[in-house]
Amino acid sequence: MDRFTVIEAFVRVAETRSFAEAARQMRISRSAVTERVQQLEAFVGAPLFVRNTRSVRLSELGQTFLHECSELVGRTDEVVNQMREVTTSPAGRLRVHALPGFVLGHLATLLQEFQARYPQIVLDIVVNDAAVDPVKEGFDCALQIFPPRSEELVSRKLFPVRRVFCASPTYLRRHGVPRAPDDLLRHRLGWYSGYPTRERVVFHPPEGAPVSLDLKPTLLTNSVHLLREYALEHAGIVCLPTLVASSAVAAGDLVLVLPKHQLSSFWLSVFYPQAARSSLKLKLFLESLVRSFAGTPPWDAALLSTGLLPEKVVE
Repeated sequence: MDRFTVIEAFVRVAETRSFAEAARQMRISRSAVTERVQQLEAFVGAPLFVRNTRSVRLSELGQTFLHECSELVGRTDEVVNQMREVTTSPAGRLRVHALPGFVLGHLATLLQEFQARYPQIVLDIVVNDAAVDPVKEGFDCALQIFPPRSEELVSRKLFPVRRVFCASPTYLRRHGVPRAPDDLLRHRLGWYSGYPTRERVVFHPPEGAPVSLDLKPTLLTNSVHLLREYALEHAGIVCLPTLVASSAVAAGDLVLVLPKHQLSSFWLSVFYPQAARSSLKLKLFLESLVRSFAGTPPWDAALLSTGLLPEKVVE
């Protein structure tokens, strides 16, 4: 019995709560994972999991030893990665989940520079709006706004995601410029459907108390890029993250609406499994992200320099 491989199989099944998913992540057959777990259970003399046809959960013994086993697997990976770093270039596959609003228009330059520096790392990037658990879905990390509910993850903030209302100059000439939040209710509105507050928004004026408003959108979508195109077609007023709106605003194709009434911002963060924190590939990728985007991101800097955005970020 190879003690490390059976412990690794135990950790993967415990993290994913699935023999099939553990097998996919380890790139071996499900029967091989099952056999390794059974070998470990035979060695310790007690079951590590409680299994039925619908679920897999840790036994009391399994719960006792999971933390230590996770640290052992992570530490082993760290040592191997350090040896690889000394002797060769880092290599292997790095699976990343990322939001389309961030990826499109902002990530390609980083990826090009990263692969020029580490040509043996294969990037496998899945792009969609879902908030995923990297452990369960088999990702090395996830770049997203809303955190998954998991105690097995480490998070690292990258930058605030500011939001603004905006519209084309043509639309505003035809339909008027809102002067107060309530005025938005008389306009066609485009809204991102994935916000946890749904269509409720809170405005933070420069003076006075915040103003809460229930919007009545005429367009709901999970694509902020579709909202941007909708506004550019003079179809209505939309709420966009500045990372999507900034270039069009700077070019004059879109105009900020109620710019003095700030909206709350979210943080784009990197979420990754605790067991992966020692991964060399992930460490290098995180360093590239922080180097490129930490602090004031370039799309906000462009608006801040012209006074279109206030310095203060409302969270």
